[in-house]
Amino acid sequence: MKLKVLIYEAEEGGYWAKVPAIPGCVSQGETLEEVKANILDALQGCLAVREEMALQEAPAVEELEV
Repeated sequence: MKLKVLIYEAEEGGYWAKVPAIPGCVSQGETLEEVKANILDALQGCLAVREEMALQEAPAVEELEV
């Protein structure tokens, strides 16, 4: 799986990153190396939660194609 990660310089110093395809998947770090490691950890957590939520989702009553 390939996902785009955007890294920005933080106004207060350091960096912050987000995964645009997954709302709320963000992280920060003091160095580029740290922010890259942190966003990968955050991404793993976000994907695990999404997978768990999909397993808990109630089965659809009807599927409709539009």
